[in-house]
Amino acid sequence: MTKSFTQSDLIKYIYQEMTEEENETLMQALQEDQLLMQEYLDLLSTVEKLDQLLLEPSDSIVCAIKKRARSRGLERV
Repeated sequence: MTKSFTQSDLIKYIYQEMTEEENETLMQALQEDQLLMQEYLDLLSTVEKLDQLLLEPSDSIVCAIKKRARSRGLERV
């Protein structure tokens, strides 16, 4: 019986959250199904782009947090 894989399965594979048996089954499916392989490559590319993002709070948010900390008598931030 052939198992169909979802995007969720592919994401679990990318983040190494599958069992060894699931990994083997998915790797075999990737070799046999070009559409699944393309979807995997697209997701992998997206994950790599997300990993490269550097997110930082805006200056106004940092100032608001510092102001709130000072008003509460918290340690200097």
